[in-house]
Amino acid sequence: MSATVPPFVTWFRAAAPYIHAFRGKTFVVAFGGEVVDEGQLVHLSHDVALLASLGVRLVLIHGVRPQLDALIAKYGLTPQYANGLRVTDPATMGCVKQANGIVRIEIEALLSTGLPNTPMANAAVNVASGNFIVASPRGVFDGVDLQYTGAVRKVDVPALRGRLDAGEIVLVSPLGYSPTGEAFNLTVEDVATSVATALSAEKLIFMIDGPGVQRGRGRLLRELTLTSAEAWFDRMKVSTGGLASDIARFLPAAIDACRRGVARAHLVSRHVDGALLLELFTHHGIGTMISRDALERLRPARIDDVGAVLQLIAPLEAEGTLVKRGRERIEREIGYFTVVDHDRRLIGCAALYPFPAARSAELACLVVHPDHRDAGHGEALLLHIEARARAQKLDWLFALTTHTAHWFIENGFHEVGVSELPAERRELYNWQRRSKVFVKAL
Repeated sequence: MSATVPPFVTWFRAAAPYIHAFRGKTFVVAFGGEVVDEGQLVHLSHDVALLASLGVRLVLIHGVRPQLDALIAKYGLTPQYANGLRVTDPATMGCVKQANGIVRIEIEALLSTGLPNTPMANAAVNVASGNFIVASPRGVFDGVDLQYTGAVRKVDVPALRGRLDAGEIVLVSPLGYSPTGEAFNLTVEDVATSVATALSAEKLIFMIDGPGVQRGRGRLLRELTLTSAEAWFDRMKVSTGGLASDIARFLPAAIDACRRGVARAHLVSRHVDGALLLELFTHHGIGTMISRDALERLRPARIDDVGAVLQLIAPLEAEGTLVKRGRERIEREIGYFTVVDHDRRLIGCAALYPFPAARSAELACLVVHPDHRDAGHGEALLLHIEARARAQKLDWLFALTTHTAHWFIENGFHEVGVSELPAERRELYNWQRRSKVFVKAL
């Protein structure tokens, strides 16, 4: 058998944890009418169908801005705005209804495609739409009556969940209805945020014009906590006097959704074919993810981490950097391990083996995944291990290494002879490996 693993197999295996994690979760995906207008809906519908087949519960929120603008121009109407919102008079509201009907039908038609030799073959996607949104008028701003421009007042959660429980994709238009029988024009971001928070969605995904949130010189910020996203937004408003229109609209909505309970919000380019899959099923994604809590945390290892720890240390065992440890040994000793958990994926580990009689402990099996090295994770693990050792009233931390002597020296260790090891550990010393011994006072 060839030792070369095809790239597809490697990718599919890497995606497996996300497939397991996302099954049964609710995702809300919001996109503007530009996706329909510019022919990007075909590829998006394929990816939506794939997500549904993997057991993801999907709510799609669409916009109609370009279609509405075209209809307003066609009928010779004059668009009006106040406080950044469209003034929806009765004539404009007629265009709003027409635009929503056009877009909704086109989306439903594409999701109904079942041609052979396409990603939609045998998909059997059922789409549900309806009056899920109760809205109220926004009223008067700066002396201007916004008329039929509204805001979400309530989301019919039982109705939405009923459709999702039935295995259907729910399609929600930016329209709301009042108990008095009126319809109101809503913004995509208002509807998407309200639906995602009402359903306690796992993810809210905005398909936008740009690649995501960027720092100077176009560097993409792939991950932001809620706090850092708020700080970035406030700072950029002050320093630049304004933001790109999509970021100005959707980043505050993403922040609001996370503040109100959505676990993750994503800003992803609508111009990249397969963007939804790349963002969800690759570790780094291609857009910006805003999370309610920090994505990375140090925590004690659990028995269900054994497999991930074995995967982390296997390459270093193979090259001789680490002593080989079998699954049974890791299972017995998992209580000694600390791991770095990055968005439900282990990217680092280290173990602390105490020798109380000698008032010392061994730092062992310190590993960081190659994709995350040079990001300070090794140092963070070391600090955590030192704190654990101090909490056990130990005075010395030692480590044995054959390849990373300089790293230990840079982090306050100094080399000693094998005779300085605790007697119990000295008896286990492997003279064939001739590991160097480094010690650090705690």
